[in-house]
Amino acid sequence: MRSGNPVLSESTFLDLGSGTVVSRDAGAMTINGTVNKTAFLLFLTVLTAAFAWSRAFTPAGEIAPGFSVYMWGGLIGGFVLALVTVFKKEWAPVTAPLYALVEGFFLGAVSALYSHMYEGIVIQAVMLTFATLFAMLFAYRSGWIRATEKFKLGVVAATGGIFLVYLATIVLGFFGVNIPMIHGNGIVGIGFSLFVIVIAALNLVLDFDFIQAGAEQGAPKYMEWYGAFGLMVTLVWLYIEFLRLLSKLQSRN
Repeated sequence: MRSGNPVLSESTFLDLGSGTVVSRDAGAMTINGTVNKTAFLLFLTVLTAAFAWSRAFTPAGEIAPGFSVYMWGGLIGGFVLALVTVFKKEWAPVTAPLYALVEGFFLGAVSALYSHMYEGIVIQAVMLTFATLFAMLFAYRSGWIRATEKFKLGVVAATGGIFLVYLATIVLGFFGVNIPMIHGNGIVGIGFSLFVIVIAALNLVLDFDFIQAGAEQGAPKYMEWYGAFGLMVTLVWLYIEFLRLLSKLQSRN
């Protein structure tokens, strides 16, 4: 039950004391329940994203002053709520919807900024994100891609490597140092973005497998919210990476 998603680990369904799967008689996790809750979280995200987008521009079509509060507030708030959800899984029925609402502000703000620079980029990124989601779900359900232990280990390792690169980028940025090429619009930068998108897409497969395992093992009902939250984390990552890739491609024109 390993997942490359940092919020879905192999111990998520286990009781720390006994090491057995946590379950309760009042209800068990189901795949349909997780799908419904994922759809609800997406709906909440779109609501606040649309609100942030509506506040993004002045009547003249320029970025509104003080608009960055939506981006940074959503980013920091989403990160805090994600940490709370990870460490308090039983709170997921409350914290997962709050995460979706707060993350929507961040996504709406970021999308508005990219849209201001590159016309049509947002709808392209949205379509590519959902096309990837359904393609990977079809590949997983049809058995074309199997989440074997070697597969999981490889995706987890690659995800960790990407995280370290982004962490180094943030830390070095405070000192005015930029990692060359990978964030540019050259061949190396575009290749790096494609690699990250592939790894993010493969994380979807691991997430599907993780949710299915939880349903088969009778995890408690609140884990439907946690599974939906974990899937949302991957979708947000995938969407942002598509925005980055498309911006690199359009900036070359």
